[in-house]
Amino acid sequence: MEYKDYYKVLGVDRKASQADIKKAYRRLARKYHPDVSKEPDAEARFKEISEAYEVLHDPEKRAAYDQLGSGWRQGQDFRPPPGWDWNGDFGRDAGDSVFSDFFENLFGQGSRFGGRRGFSGAQGFGGQARGRGEDQRAEVTISLEEAYRGTTRTVRLNGAAPRQIRVKIPAGVTEGQQIRLGGQGAPRPGGRAGDLYLQIRIAPHRQYRLEGRDVFLELPVTPWEAALGATLKVPTLGGWIDMKIPPGSQNGKRLRLKGRGLPGRTPGDQYVILRIVTPPAETEAARDLYRRMRDEMPMDPRENLTV
Repeated sequence: MEYKDYYKVLGVDRKASQADIKKAYRRLARKYHPDVSKEPDAEARFKEISEAYEVLHDPEKRAAYDQLGSGWRQGQDFRPPPGWDWNGDFGRDAGDSVFSDFFENLFGQGSRFGGRRGFSGAQGFGGQARGRGEDQRAEVTISLEEAYRGTTRTVRLNGAAPRQIRVKIPAGVTEGQQIRLGGQGAPRPGGRAGDLYLQIRIAPHRQYRLEGRDVFLELPVTPWEAALGATLKVPTLGGWIDMKIPPGSQNGKRLRLKGRGLPGRTPGDQYVILRIVTPPAETEAARDLYRRMRDEMPMDPRENLTV
């Protein structure tokens, strides 16, 4: 896969302002727009320019792209760095996308644009406002397991022309996260469709509690497991794992499983909170055992209470 130097494509410095980037894009787009350009490679250049603008005019995408560093050259063989995970905007299925492999590997499927569909944004070719459709908003509720693994949903959009679209929700989305799907909002005849803003809701879970990307689990343990220590099977969103309970653990002790929360550029953790469960004393033998513990292991758990 070839590295794309988007700054070089637009002919701007890496410290260029948003106004400079927009100005450079419009100048090049007028020159290479396939409807009017006589350049032999006009369509390919126009797509390349549009892709560069798609990244550099978006502060989130530009910041993520800049993290790759400035040491790469146009056309150099490139692979995303280990742990790279983009959780921002994504768009249609790959079949609809005309972005390069470089873009797709960094940002996923992007908003569709074509060589003859005009410029991105509200301004069309020649600087005349073609207008765009209204943005639309929708809310979707998913399970915590779906947030962990990623999923798809069919979203119904109401309006003048009700419709349904199939949306991919990437792994690692968080409660309240808003995902923008470019060009998936209300259509505009002769212009660009609006965007769809999808609000993510994660349903409460019977076992886990979620805070950001971190997952919390209350783990029932016996008094002897807490007192003597033990290695226990613990559930996580990724499956069962072995966890060591240190000797002398008290009720409410919190243990951390690093990276076992929701995935992301910085994965969340899972916190295991110990809850000591006292066995019932339903038989005379069980009651005798508790009496022996009382006599042989005297303690006053309330000795530090004051009024």
